Amino acid sequence: MRPFVEISGVSLAYPGAGEGATLALDGISLSIERGAFVAVVGPSGCGKSTLLKLVSGLHLPSRGGVIVGDREVAGPIKIVGMAFQNPIMLPWRTTLDNVLLPLEIVEPYAGRFRQNRRAYAEKALALLAAVGLEGFADRYPWQLSGGMQQRASLCRALIHAPDLLLLDEPFGALDAFTREELWTVLHDLWDAQRFTVILVTHDLTEAVFLADTVHICSKRPGRIIESRSVELPHPRDKFAPEFIAMVRDLHVGISHVRAA
Repeated sequence: MRPFVEISGVSLAYPGAGEGATLALDGISLSIERGAFVAVVGPSGCGKSTLLKLVSGLHLPSRGGVIVGDREVAGPIKIVGMAFQNPIMLPWRTTLDNVLLPLEIVEPYAGRFRQNRRAYAEKALALLAAVGLEGFADRYPWQLSGGMQQRASLCRALIHAPDLLLLDEPFGALDAFTREELWTVLHDLWDAQRFTVILVTHDLTEAVFLADTVHICSKRPGRIIESRSVELPHPRDKFAPEFIAMVRDLHVGISHVRAA
């Protein structure tokens, strides 16, 4: 069976003046099965976020190709949900209306949004309850903490039931307690729905807590230099010796990248 996401020899160069183009990614190949949870780690500027843009179709590769769900990515695809470090909630919309936004603009939902709004709202309220935001649907972003906004952002990314969830350091700006709480929230959502996840993160503990495969990216131009399976049962105990050993090994791998 063909992988759900297949990245084949992908390189991307950003055009530039002076010294010319900047090669962000160089010859990356990855295969990701449907329902998998993978993490990509590496030093700043190595092209991790660029990789997500290629998978989502926001950028097209200079060389190579990306296939998602048996179709070559030639532009933005509809089966993707995305969440970023900054939740980017619209301040004039309530939490509920922010979550519903993708259904207003993504087909086939947009064409029948008005007649189905009640059903869509019920789905959004169920998602908000699942992430601990029951009772906050009518609040505006400025009335929510950073962690609450990020919970709402996850709901917005999942409201249209995407097959693929792309996460670009979604918890990086949060305090340690909130960050670890949201790891569990995300894990529980994934465990219940089994969408495919690609997580970009600097946090190696986060990567081991959530992902079943961790890909280590080199310095720019980014290349996948190592892939490690995390063969630990869910839910994971970050204080278990096996967990600590896995994080330590990843730290060694990243240290070698930085020293190269």
